[in-house]
Amino acid sequence: MKKYLLFLFTSFAATVSCYAQSLELDRLKASLPTLKEGPGYVDVLNRMAMLLYEKNIDSTFYYTVKAREIANKLQYEKGKADATNNLGIFFDIKGNLQLALRYYDEANLAYTKLNDSTNRIQTLMNIAMVYKQMGKDQRAIQRFNGALNLGKKLSKDSIMSLALYNYVLQFPTQFSKEVNNQYINKAKQIASKYKDDRTLLAIDQLIADEMISNGKRDEGLALLQQAIDKAIEKKLYYVSMDIFIDMGDQLMSDDPTRAVAYYQQALDLANKNTYLIYSKLLTRKLFDFYSSRYNSAKANEYATQLIDITDEQEKLNNQSGIDYLDYVLKDQQVNALLIDPNYQNALLILLVVICLMAVVMIISIRQNLRRTKKLNKLISKQNIAMKRTLHALEQSQADNTRMMKIAAHDLRNPIGGIYSLMSLMLAEPDRSADDIEILQTIKTSAQNSLDLVNDLLEAQFNTENFKKEPIDISEILQYCVSLLLNKAEAKHQQLKLQSEELIIPANREKLWRVISNLISNAIKFSPSGAKIDVKMETDADSVLIKVRDEGIGIPPEMHDKIFDMFTQAKRPGTDGEQAFGLGLAICKQIVEGHGGKIWFESKPDKGTTFYVRLPTV
Repeated sequence: MKKYLLFLFTSFAATVSCYAQSLELDRLKASLPTLKEGPGYVDVLNRMAMLLYEKNIDSTFYYTVKAREIANKLQYEKGKADATNNLGIFFDIKGNLQLALRYYDEANLAYTKLNDSTNRIQTLMNIAMVYKQMGKDQRAIQRFNGALNLGKKLSKDSIMSLALYNYVLQFPTQFSKEVNNQYINKAKQIASKYKDDRTLLAIDQLIADEMISNGKRDEGLALLQQAIDKAIEKKLYYVSMDIFIDMGDQLMSDDPTRAVAYYQQALDLANKNTYLIYSKLLTRKLFDFYSSRYNSAKANEYATQLIDITDEQEKLNNQSGIDYLDYVLKDQQVNALLIDPNYQNALLILLVVICLMAVVMIISIRQNLRRTKKLNKLISKQNIAMKRTLHALEQSQADNTRMMKIAAHDLRNPIGGIYSLMSLMLAEPDRSADDIEILQTIKTSAQNSLDLVNDLLEAQFNTENFKKEPIDISEILQYCVSLLLNKAEAKHQQLKLQSEELIIPANREKLWRVISNLISNAIKFSPSGAKIDVKMETDADSVLIKVRDEGIGIPPEMHDKIFDMFTQAKRPGTDGEQAFGLGLAICKQIVEGHGGKIWFESKPDKGTTFYVRLPTV
């Protein structure tokens, strides 16, 4: 309980007291009617959602959803990112770790696009904590390391006290005792600099527990008492809950009377401030204590309180009127699929047919255009009729391409919804093997269709419209490798990166597309246990990126076709992964749109190395 809830309140890095928070909440509520529905209104809703989570998590959900809807309508990216992160915290508290992970990751990606390093560190910590709860320690450690590395570049480093503290709290054996002490001292120094009372109290509790475990019991208990006194003095009642419980747990073995007194004092505070989670936890502790000592009168008293608290929680849940799962399904735009199973099957068939028709339409248009251009070279430039024919065909291509993009764009949301729905259904327990096989087949088909739709949307674009900005190419490489690490691990492959910080002018999203595609291909066409190296080299005016694998290689007869838009040079991956043949063609367009060059070297059954050279100025 301590490790979970303690992180949730420290993750907001708030230093105000509960009383001050109540005043701020009242002020924000009063300001809502005076605000127009703009970015400022969204920021107020997100702030209210954050302040309310300690007392009424359903209110947090209500204001978060409202903020996200308005931010989406206004295209206010910062507001969308904050609301998405709040959704992650909501589902984290509710115990739905899969949904929490989904929204945390979505928020992290949004903050990355906004270059918001502080909130990126916070979401990386959130993701690490969820992985820790799932028992995936290695992934949690990777996210913590990413947060610490990112924090080295911050000018305002207040968030780093949380990063250091939570890392040591969750993985005390990850470092030597000396390094642990260094991290704790550094966290305390940063928290002191920013007067972060909550984090300072959490650190004191951690230090006290460490003292007790090392035989300095009296000193540790004294420090815990000091932390309790500070929390009460500063009216940080929510923070004090875990410290009270910790003190009671430490005393229970040799002084149960004092332990019960601490439990009771904490329970009084929890009841007064309507901290129902802690009221339930403390009441249960007191009930268990008196039951074990056969004090039926006291046990019945706390049993009655426990029933009342449970009824109050159920009453709040019923009054909220919120269907959280329904919200998630609507967020994926698949709620209609739940109504009629036949509609699901019909929609799947329709989606596949439309995708195939779009591909055939594009191929047909391109072939017609090529034939027209050849004929145009043979006739006189004065032939106005032929020019009009060519213009008509080009207009037809543009119209059909636009229609294809509209169709592909409209298909992406329902296909994504199918994929998410299948993931939710697969996560349900007690499904038969036949059900799992069918659901997995639908999920795989949805993923393949989604990949195809995304490729179709990228298939034609104007490189002159690239919005370039200064970006750190090393950061893009690290993000791509981190994103695809799980995919490589699933095939027992080793994915390694060598890079250094370098700022170049580029389009972040397009360049991410190129690197992700090359690494994905390396994973797809490499066998289990293979090594995949991503390396970056620089010279005076360019940067060279290499992606080398130990895969099946590219046959010589395919070398001249590999970058064609509608090439027939496509093969399934080593595990039967589907290939659509559009990815490398799109990569070539993007690289050349940046004034760069892409090529490869390959030997059958020996592996392939793809090279991307980009200008640095």
